[in-house]
Amino acid sequence: MTTAYLWTIILGGMLVTYLSRLSFTVLFPSDRLPDVLQRGLRFVPPAILAAIALPEFIRPEGVVDISLNNPYLIAGTIATLVAWKTKNTWLTILVGMLALWVLTVIL
Repeated sequence: MTTAYLWTIILGGMLVTYLSRLSFTVLFPSDRLPDVLQRGLRFVPPAILAAIALPEFIRPEGVVDISLNNPYLIAGTIATLVAWKTKNTWLTILVGMLALWVLTVIL
C-alpha cells in the first residue's frame, strides 16, 4: 500500500464523514424537526458515550470482569455517581481519575 493510496483513503473517509454530518444540518434544520425527534436527539450523545465507555469498564483486559477486583468498573461507577449528583464535568473527571489511581494502587 503506497503512501498516496493511504492518504486517499484517509481524506476520502474524512470527506464522507463530513458530508454525512453536514447533510443533517442542511437538509434537516433543527427548527423543522418534530418535537419528539428533537427531544430524542438530546439523548444521542450520552448514549454514544455510554456505548464507548461501558465495554472499557467491564472488559478492561478483554475478558468480562464484573467484580470488586476491577478498578475500572469501580472508578467508573464512582464517577457516574458524581456526575449524576453534581452535574459537574470537571469534578467528575477529577474524582474518576483519582478513584482509578487509588484503586489501581490498592488492588
